[in-house]
Amino acid sequence: MKAISQPLVFKSISELMRGMDMPKPVHPLVALVKYDITKISREHFGRSFLIDFYKISFKKDFRGQVKYGQGYYDFEEGGLAFLAPNQLVTMSGDESSYDGFTLYFHSDLISGYQLGKNIHHYGFFSYAVNEALFLSDKEKKIVTNLFESITAELENNIDAFSQDVLVSQIELLLNHSNRFYNRQFLTRKAVNNDLINQMDQFLTSRFEEYQNGIPTVQEVADYLRVSPRYLTDMLKSLTGQNTQQHIHAKLIEMAKVVLAATRLSIAEVAYQMGFEHPQSFNKLFKRYTNISPRAFRQSLN
Repeated sequence: MKAISQPLVFKSISELMRGMDMPKPVHPLVALVKYDITKISREHFGRSFLIDFYKISFKKDFRGQVKYGQGYYDFEEGGLAFLAPNQLVTMSGDESSYDGFTLYFHSDLISGYQLGKNIHHYGFFSYAVNEALFLSDKEKKIVTNLFESITAELENNIDAFSQDVLVSQIELLLNHSNRFYNRQFLTRKAVNNDLINQMDQFLTSRFEEYQNGIPTVQEVADYLRVSPRYLTDMLKSLTGQNTQQHIHAKLIEMAKVVLAATRLSIAEVAYQMGFEHPQSFNKLFKRYTNISPRAFRQSLN
């Protein structure tokens, strides 16, 4: 079937379930699809849609590619993929890709809970599709048990405690995912260190041009072909600094070279490094070195 050019838009989970010919959700704000029970109709393959709620896909055994948005997610031996509201999803045309579980939950479910205030801290909802979470066998067992617990709760009759329990189960799933992502950053340290080296080379080249201003986090991420949030989380995990701090540290390193090797005034150095206002350069330099640019230059003599 040909992909529909205009994506379908679903504002509620009930609307999505109805539109995809899936069973009506037992709770209006959360639904869990188990693909060993619920089969996706082939007529929906290739369709694109926008959903106004969160989606977490857990594939236990599938190996291959699944399209999300404009990119493809390579599953090696299963894993987790996360989508925030209003992200584009394209239904796979490969029947075997419908493996494991998919959890949908609306932001209204967690509104009023601490999770509603903190969900933006879970950066992986902003990761690109090729930055999804791969799981070890032990981790897959933990995640399977969490999804089974959510399934069991949804199969109970809804009562005054249902929402509290569901929110706490989703939060536990997200906290485990945070832990597993940190493990992924560390176990792929060699690959990530290569990414850091590429970033340093890019920043050095940019600051040596002295004409394009200070690189933004988005610009660095685009050059490295990763999402800004993934880059920052990876850097913080390995170095303790976020992307902006790395950019500033490289800027100060290059500024020291200019201060030492030229007779440019402090203001001229600031403009050359991409600052519109010399005061901003002075402030940043002092924050990283504990002395002013002028005092640094004098110390060299």
